[in-house]
Amino acid sequence: MMIMGLIGIALLIVLIGVIYLLLAKYQALAKQQRFLSQLCTQLDQQKSARQPLNIAVVPQEFAPLYHSINQLLSALPANTGKDKLTGLSNRFGLKRTLASMMPLTQGSFVLIDIYRFRYVNDLFGFVLGDILLSQFAERLGQLSLAPKLMARLNGDEFFLYFDKPLTETQLLQLRGQLQSPFTINGTPISVTLQVGCLQLTQHHADVSMMLKRLDLALKKARITRSAIAYYHDNDDIRQLRELKIIDSLPKGLKRNHVYMVYQPKQDVKTGRCTQVEALMRWEHEELGFISPAEFIPLAEYAGMIDLISQWALEQVLAQQARWRAAGIELCVAVNLSTRDLDSDTLPAEIAAHLAHYQLPPECLMIEITESSLMADLNKAVDTLDKIRQLGVKLAIDDFGTGHSSLAYLKHLPANEVKIDKVFLRGLEQDRSAAFILEASINIAKKLGYEVTVEGVETPEIREILVQMGADTLQGMHYAKPMRAAELEMNWAQLQSGH
Repeated sequence: MMIMGLIGIALLIVLIGVIYLLLAKYQALAKQQRFLSQLCTQLDQQKSARQPLNIAVVPQEFAPLYHSINQLLSALPANTGKDKLTGLSNRFGLKRTLASMMPLTQGSFVLIDIYRFRYVNDLFGFVLGDILLSQFAERLGQLSLAPKLMARLNGDEFFLYFDKPLTETQLLQLRGQLQSPFTINGTPISVTLQVGCLQLTQHHADVSMMLKRLDLALKKARITRSAIAYYHDNDDIRQLRELKIIDSLPKGLKRNHVYMVYQPKQDVKTGRCTQVEALMRWEHEELGFISPAEFIPLAEYAGMIDLISQWALEQVLAQQARWRAAGIELCVAVNLSTRDLDSDTLPAEIAAHLAHYQLPPECLMIEITESSLMADLNKAVDTLDKIRQLGVKLAIDDFGTGHSSLAYLKHLPANEVKIDKVFLRGLEQDRSAAFILEASINIAKKLGYEVTVEGVETPEIREILVQMGADTLQGMHYAKPMRAAELEMNWAQLQSGH
């Protein structure tokens, strides 16, 4: 009996201990709950007052919980609505401010992009790039035409709101002020700006829709490489078409909806076809024919140009291998994009394609537009030098339509220049046009280039160009662009010299 009594007392002590622990835990939980409730009230008040979220008073026993919550808050800088680097509003803060100002039916939204800003980071480092962005933000605040709102939306995109409509002249003046060279740590840095504009008198809706339309205006400036572009009513429809083009491009390449045609070039001395230019065509299953002038810039904008360039090289060299097996020997020119010259691996990729198809390098010519070369001349020359060392031929396309100088041209490692068809307009009637064209041909030949003239449509124009000393002619007078099989069928005639 005594033993049973002792066991009962022990169990009672244990029970009392358990109850005490449960009460203590309940009190701690209640205290913790009160702290969290007070914390939520404090943060809600800060949010309503549009203050940065911060925890002011923390009981010591809740320090570990405080540190965990504070780490989460510090990971949410958008709550402040400010960009840490420049001190301007960020996208979150801008949308909040614009929402409080609605409706906005007067003035202009302006979106500014620093063209190819990534080159600044690549060449000078991210620290200098951040300094440039900070100085750019300061310059926005010093504009002679002061904006009512400013924000940094993305890495190198800045938003401005003016409460009065801006004319194109005013936008150009604004762009000119902002493009003045910067000097950072003694290093002069020039920038080029692209500007999108939304006129609120014509287009006003909710904040998200207006910012979307402003993005479309800047996108238009990028794609067309214009200084300034405006949003227009049909741009939403155009965007849906562009999105469909971008989305279906990989499928179009895979299913052979995109294909190559080849336009023969005539050698002036022999009258025969010694070269062809490979041109892309796209028959979209829904949209019908899509011009390369439309889908190539979109591919560049979407970062898909490498896909197209690799596909084009593969198509051209595979066709070259088939032609050579059939006894057809000629040089095929393929156009590459500005972005292709940015790739350090391009020369090695071309060499690998040639080796795969066991083709001599002189059967391939790479055509690069003059404006592409001038966009980053040093990088372009370095890449083209490596391609030239392979034995591949190089041509400068659209010669004379860009903004190069003769001092630069003499350093370009090219075999040929192609004079654009724009120089043929009014050639037979306008002596000035004839003088400019002949001078261009003479300059190119004095610099050691072969000269091709494109857009030759009549026998009269052909005869003039022959007299001026052109080496190769391309145009409908000689031959239209044709599929590979059609070119094979007409090969004998193309070699006849007529």
